[in-house]
Amino acid sequence: MFCGSPSTLWERTPTVWERTPTLWEAVWMNEKIKTVTQKCFTVKKMMKMISRILLLLILSSCLCAATFVVNVTQSSYQAEENHSITLEWTFPTKTQGSSRELFIICEFRSSVKPGVTIYVHRDGDEFPESQDEQFSGRVQIDKDVLREGRIRLHVSRLRTEDSGLYLCDVKTEDGSNSGRCRLNVTAAADVSPTQRTTLDPEPEGRGRIGLHVSLLLTAAAAAALMVKLFLTLSSKG
Repeated sequence: MFCGSPSTLWERTPTVWERTPTLWEAVWMNEKIKTVTQKCFTVKKMMKMISRILLLLILSSCLCAATFVVNVTQSSYQAEENHSITLEWTFPTKTQGSSRELFIICEFRSSVKPGVTIYVHRDGDEFPESQDEQFSGRVQIDKDVLREGRIRLHVSRLRTEDSGLYLCDVKTEDGSNSGRCRLNVTAAADVSPTQRTTLDPEPEGRGRIGLHVSLLLTAAAAAALMVKLFLTLSSKG
């Protein structure tokens, strides 16, 4: 038995044609979910790949930094004022290839000057105009040994204010690093001519003293000989 009018039953019971859009919608949503899931999986995979590439790059850079080291021949130097000195560094170099990037900048640091440039070298060219006024015309480098991975920095006409820390930063296509050493310049001994004469007599004065001593010894020997002769003659008489 039906409850209600036929129109009411028609409204409560949808036809197959009315259900069809809902089924198509479910299929479309399913396909949409699959597409989004695949895209998410692809993005996740790409992010994972990018992370691995970045990790490899970081490890490579760390490895290069670890293998490229600038060393100093001596960590400390001692010199006297008005003299010259050669500070030396070494860095890794390759024998293969004639042309290579090479950038060198050397700095001086002290309590008075926190950091000034004393030498710049880039791909075979020097830049003397970049030198600090204190070192102008007094700093040179031996270019012939650069291909061997050696930096020989010559500092001439040393001054006491040249005492401090010397740092050379080296950059090549293989990496970059820096090395430092310390230089202590002592004042030259300042002795006046009067003090020098007192402390170190001249050869002429020494010769006169020696002559006087020789004469005294000769006179003493002669006197002893005469006394001996006199005693001999007295004993015979």
